[in-house]
Amino acid sequence: MTVLEQQATFDCRQAFAEELSALARQDERIVAICNDSVGSSNLVGFREEFPDRLINVGIAEQELVGLAAGLANAGKIPFVCAAAPFLTGRALEQIKADVAYSEAHVVLCGQSPGMAYGELGPTHHSIEDLSWVRAVANLDVIVPADPVQTRLAVRWAAASSRPSYLRIPRFKVPAVTPADAPFEPRRAVLLRDGDDVTVIAIGSLTSRALQAADRLSEEGVSVRVLNMPFIEPLDLDSVLAAARETRGIVTAEEATISGGLGAAVAAAVVTNHPAPMRILGVPRVFAPTGDTAFLLDHFGLSADGIAEAVRSLLSHG
Repeated sequence: MTVLEQQATFDCRQAFAEELSALARQDERIVAICNDSVGSSNLVGFREEFPDRLINVGIAEQELVGLAAGLANAGKIPFVCAAAPFLTGRALEQIKADVAYSEAHVVLCGQSPGMAYGELGPTHHSIEDLSWVRAVANLDVIVPADPVQTRLAVRWAAASSRPSYLRIPRFKVPAVTPADAPFEPRRAVLLRDGDDVTVIAIGSLTSRALQAADRLSEEGVSVRVLNMPFIEPLDLDSVLAAARETRGIVTAEEATISGGLGAAVAAAVVTNHPAPMRILGVPRVFAPTGDTAFLLDHFGLSADGIAEAVRSLLSHG
């Protein structure tokens, strides 16, 4: 077991809630809006401290996003908090028309994304959200990898004048972001350098990519690990450098492979500097029943799965 695998793990929703409250103390414009999800969005403390600045619309996601756009037009900075599958699936029209097209400064916070709801099944899994929101113009798409990056994402989104979608992880992860790591659009975070293969990972898969790199180093394989907090806009320079300088690229995401990180990287590579790739994620299927850890392993989204994808790329190109 590597040192990283022995580290403590954290629920990024707690970091999100703490940072949101800290910002709200400094800026009266910040409000939180939720869809009967005060508890699951970790907003209990925010509600107690700012009872007049939390709005619970009930289970009405279209109203949730439309109201946020109106508040943004009135000068507020609304953080919309809801389970990712329902926020993106039920309110995509409002996200497109009321927020992105109108360029409203709304921060959409997709809570418990990917397969975080485990046994609740595909109705509660949010593996399609990245594909949906990536297709919407004017919308920045951010996937934090750990609590440090979650805090940075909240601060960045509050300070930016642009609409954004933040994917707040529920599955506990270790801290991997260096203290001096950059956090800005079109800027990947180099977590480990290498010249054989590049692994580009987001969210809960970032720590697993590092674990895979540790294991492969024992086999003499040098793996570059890039964390890509911004999927939109993508760090094209880092992607193309990986295509030029290493023998291929593996992408890893807790999402469907139809339109997320892997698709974004593949489009950049094939149109600029073709290179061998492996795209790890959920294939175009619904998941079986099981907890999150089981589901990630089932789809090969583990350190072993990432390592095997690297070996396959090196063996077969």
